Amino acid sequence: MPETLSPLSSPSLSPAPSRLPASTLRVESLLSARLFVAPEAAGDHLYFASDLSGRLSLYRMRLGGSVPEPLLPPHLAVQNPHLIEGEGVFCVLPTLHKVLVMLDRDGDENYQPVTVPLEGGIPQPLFGDRFAGQQVVCLWCDRSHGRAVFSSDPRTDPTLRVFAVDLAAGDELPLASSIYSVDCFDVSDDFSRFLLAEGYSTGDVTLLLAARGQPDLQVLYGTRMAARTPEMSVPLSGFGSGQFTADGGILLTTALFEDTYGLGYLRPETPGEIVPVPIDGLQHQGVGELEEVKRAAGDRYTLRYNIDGCSWLYEGGFDAAQRRFTVTRTLCGVGALRSGVMESVQVDTASGRYALSFSTATSPSQLYVLEPGGQVQMQTNERILGIPPSLLSPGEDASFTSHDGLRVSARLYLPAAELGYAGPRPVVFYIHGGPQGQERPDFTWFSMPLIQYLTLRGFAVFVPNARGSTGYGLRYVKHVDHDWGGQDRLDHVHAAQLLRQDPRLDMDRAAVVGRSYGGFMTLTLAGRHPSLWRAAVDMFGPYNLLTFVERLPEAWKTYFYMVIGHPERDRDELIARSPSTYLGELACPLLVIQGANDPRVVERESRDVVEQLRGQGKMVDYLVFENEGHDVLKFENKVRCYTAIADFFARYLHPKQ
Repeated sequence: MPETLSPLSSPSLSPAPSRLPASTLRVESLLSARLFVAPEAAGDHLYFASDLSGRLSLYRMRLGGSVPEPLLPPHLAVQNPHLIEGEGVFCVLPTLHKVLVMLDRDGDENYQPVTVPLEGGIPQPLFGDRFAGQQVVCLWCDRSHGRAVFSSDPRTDPTLRVFAVDLAAGDELPLASSIYSVDCFDVSDDFSRFLLAEGYSTGDVTLLLAARGQPDLQVLYGTRMAARTPEMSVPLSGFGSGQFTADGGILLTTALFEDTYGLGYLRPETPGEIVPVPIDGLQHQGVGELEEVKRAAGDRYTLRYNIDGCSWLYEGGFDAAQRRFTVTRTLCGVGALRSGVMESVQVDTASGRYALSFSTATSPSQLYVLEPGGQVQMQTNERILGIPPSLLSPGEDASFTSHDGLRVSARLYLPAAELGYAGPRPVVFYIHGGPQGQERPDFTWFSMPLIQYLTLRGFAVFVPNARGSTGYGLRYVKHVDHDWGGQDRLDHVHAAQLLRQDPRLDMDRAAVVGRSYGGFMTLTLAGRHPSLWRAAVDMFGPYNLLTFVERLPEAWKTYFYMVIGHPERDRDELIARSPSTYLGELACPLLVIQGANDPRVVERESRDVVEQLRGQGKMVDYLVFENEGHDVLKFENKVRCYTAIADFFARYLHPKQ
């Protein structure tokens, strides 16, 4: 039997009697649904981030609904919370009557902690100008007592510093310094013990304990990089989160016992000894992984799962004596909160309420409050204006077996039949960033509105989660280490071959678009497999891996040396994997999109693409957003960006034919 994408037997699209007026297909209709993300309940208010003003900022409203009150001056904007480590954009501190906020300047990611009153106001720097020009993030926060753990990145030096702060008293305690990433999983109730995780690459994590009055870090599990020898074999722990338990132990998510992660239990007095913790009462089925364990109100914990790209959240209890976790309540994955993605969740320990943001592939983000008694209360009612829900594409499973037998998860989004497009559809490959990322049924951020807009314009959109993606276990994500542009590239090439078997698709009219690592893959595919594409769009993708790594902030270079390669030791390999080596073969028009303030893939990297390819006579358009970084967040910029991409593809793929 020939290898096929599934399913291929769906009936062909049939034209509707008439088209909708073109004005109803404007991208402004899709973007009329504002973002509502990162909610926190405190007292009788719900705090959240939203782009109500056209830029992402902070607001609060009363529980049950009221006119949102802005908390920041209108000229300020906050960053995409998923680009910030730890606690994200803000933390509400009711006992201090303040909100702690991480502010940068138009996407430069040099976050500075500031505070504003609970009712909003002019931000006041938490540390004065001590960290000017640096990146400071809040790794952990005790909202009830006003305590936090921060990490500072000097940007010009590879050493990260982690320190704890009693925000009420102003006391500061240094915890660790490292050239590797350090996270803070949890802190003891008396603010004396700090559970830290030093990470080297995905899944390679050493668990550490810092204690007040103890000058040295205690290794709880693993081997720190400095103590490793070339012949040493170190198992991948996959530690992703951890919590101190009431009996003095530690409950962790780990890949030591299951590739898709499970729970483990460890006691600090017996380091190196971790036992698996069975979980009773799970309701989900499918392929995915455990993402996080987190303390909730009282003696309860939550478990967050990603199953087939959809979010599940459980509440339950841990029996330390039996070493067993029992689920008592399903918070997300059923009812109104099913078949979508939970952007974030936060519990108010005083009331036991959960506040969360949730969306699907066809519905925008909404805020919900989950009461202790089980009631689910929707706090917002965002809608897409002017486009009936029936015209949006829910997508279908298009997972396939790749060239070497590996299963690759994918979805295919087709225009709704009512739109009236006849005949096989031109195809756009959409490639996510990371590469340790995953495209999910989530309307919240950049990807899904673009995917839906392209289907409204007559394109089919193929969205693969190629090897290296998260959501399918540690082995799957590790495939891409030291193999950017290798087997991951061949996943896309193989999919392009298989898609030719689908009569609904016209693979002779195919294009590719990607952001960040997805931009790297877009450039790679356009240069190494030029016959596959009629057009390509690169959004802030690395072009030359040598210059990409050289231009990174100093503290980021250590990680990329380990997972991509070192510019001296691995120079030949980096050249062989760079899109710049092959783009002389580019055979289709290229659109390059870049944020001027991007610290991850700097503007010079994209300008190199444009200038060098134009010098060779290639057709290259260039779009730069002066007030964006490694994303496109502001309303007017999103309108321009989505429109430019769709118009560019329409010019060369002719979806109306």
